[in-house]
Amino acid sequence: MKTFIWIGAIIIILVGLMIWGVKGSSIDTNFEVGKVSPVDNVKGNASSTVTVIEYSDFQCPACRTYYSVMRQMMAEFGGEVAFVYRHFPLNGIHANAELAARAAQAAGKQGKFWEMHDLLFEKQDEWAKVANVQTLFESYANLLGISIEQFRVDWTSGEVKDFVKSQRVHSIQIGLQGTPTFFVNSEKIQNPSSAEQFRSIIQAALQGN
Repeated sequence: MKTFIWIGAIIIILVGLMIWGVKGSSIDTNFEVGKVSPVDNVKGNASSTVTVIEYSDFQCPACRTYYSVMRQMMAEFGGEVAFVYRHFPLNGIHANAELAARAAQAAGKQGKFWEMHDLLFEKQDEWAKVANVQTLFESYANLLGISIEQFRVDWTSGEVKDFVKSQRVHSIQIGLQGTPTFFVNSEKIQNPSSAEQFRSIIQAALQGN
């Protein structure tokens, strides 16, 4: 079945408030548009000259809709393209977004970032509006077979908190205004309206290399 994604589903954020929130931040943001950082979460061919970088929020409904399309693209082009997920939690409108990003990073400390990434999107309705999400996130960690004790330590660690914040600050600094936002190599693309359109964009990037 064809998956159609409508551009109008993108969540537009209050950029002014978010910029105010990171003014004076001392967090290092060693990320570049179109380039894979050594600390990025990467799936596919990490050494590829073609990159698809997604700036996303686990609590964003539009991001969840694009999740199925991205899984399809990763399955088709995983051997040729580096797919990167960067955190851009919209804290002003999604109370649990940053906590979810930390859950993914904490799972990643035990080699399960992408597995937690998938669970968070698939179970978004379950955790998005919960007042205290820690128990739910720990149950997801248990499903993945990782140490709950270590997950709990990492989820609350300064290292994980700072990493998520650094990607959020980077997202704001490069002028992003909503999620999801995609870059193919260094070019920001208009969000594709279908899997077929996304496929064509990636194929064009591969042919240009």
